[in-house]
Amino acid sequence: MAFTSKNIFINLSVKDVNKSTNFFKELGFEFNPQFSDETTSCMIISDNIFAMIMIEERFKGFSKKEIVDTTTSAEAILSFSAESRDQLDEIVNKALSSGGKSFSEPQDHGFMYIWGFQDLDGHLWEVAYIDESAINQE
Repeated sequence: MAFTSKNIFINLSVKDVNKSTNFFKELGFEFNPQFSDETTSCMIISDNIFAMIMIEERFKGFSKKEIVDTTTSAEAILSFSAESRDQLDEIVNKALSSGGKSFSEPQDHGFMYIWGFQDLDGHLWEVAYIDESAINQE
């Protein structure tokens, strides 16, 4: 039997939990206060996907490895979907106007439209819209 997981938890280190939490609230994300405190915020990405945003000291308690310097290195590209091209543009534009930086230009592949940004701590996020009706026509 293939493995499937009920939930996904992404753990990210940040310099300032409050600033990062406010940044993602500006983009429209909600947070679960039950799993948040002064060192960690639990960002709800979907019903089963969460990002645990932790100050570096707390994050270090989970790994003996050095924390990646996201100003010079990429640790991963975290991708999530949008419901429309307009919603995608709105999310990325809010990220850019709230202190985030662009890491890629918008890419239109016909059936798929993607655009990415860096959050306040340099983590790379990519938003994708997939037009399922265009996939069926190709």
